[in-house]
Amino acid sequence: MLAGDMSQNVRQILEHGFTEMVNNVKDHSGGATLSCAFMASPSQVTLAIYDDGEGIFRRIRRLCGLADDRLALLELAKGKLTTDPANHSGEGIFFTSRAFDHFAILSGGLIFTHDANADWLQEEDGLTETKMPETGTGVFMMLARESKRDLQSVFDRFAAPEEFSFSKTIVPLRMARLGDENLLSRSQAKRALSRVDRFKTVLFDFTEVQSIGQAFADEIFRVFANAHPDVELIPVHFNESVKKMLLHVGVSEDKLEAPNPEQ
Repeated sequence: MLAGDMSQNVRQILEHGFTEMVNNVKDHSGGATLSCAFMASPSQVTLAIYDDGEGIFRRIRRLCGLADDRLALLELAKGKLTTDPANHSGEGIFFTSRAFDHFAILSGGLIFTHDANADWLQEEDGLTETKMPETGTGVFMMLARESKRDLQSVFDRFAAPEEFSFSKTIVPLRMARLGDENLLSRSQAKRALSRVDRFKTVLFDFTEVQSIGQAFADEIFRVFANAHPDVELIPVHFNESVKKMLLHVGVSEDKLEAPNPEQ
């Protein structure tokens, strides 16, 4: 089955993803070789793009002065991240990952995936049959042939009403942890808060976070909130333990009882 028999919305997403990821390789990877693969079945289409460059997570860590490659994945998840702000907006991976049904980046033994409205960090370590070399990056994008999703609806989910700007983001707090550490300190909160002042609405996603410390919660929901009253901070997907700490640092009961905004 060829691309010609796909619906307009599916073809548009495929073209968008291919163009964005190839441009990323050309402008950022520093590699000498780019390889692409297109695979189609009766039910889905997969794009794969490989380069032999420095590696996306290593590059972001180096140029952004991060302490660990894993923190580069947290910054990617927020969006508006670019190592070349004069020529790029930093929106390509954020929106491409949400346009496809499954999106994954493999590099340097780390895997960043976006699937079913959630971002994940995994160590390679046998979790995938596809092994990447120490350098370079592989990007995999899968979309159902019968998908009804369209690019404009993806953009609209993260724009303020009646605006066309990228104004809303999601911070997956499980990715603010390094290894098995708990979210306790102000320094960890500042990892999560990096660059979020560029948005009007920030959803802090507590999925898989069992508890948080007073200093961590206070830094985000009192100190930062008071310093940036124009940024709306919304906690989502929290358990009862996290809720108690959020109440303790002054998050209103009304905000915690409101339905979680759709991601």
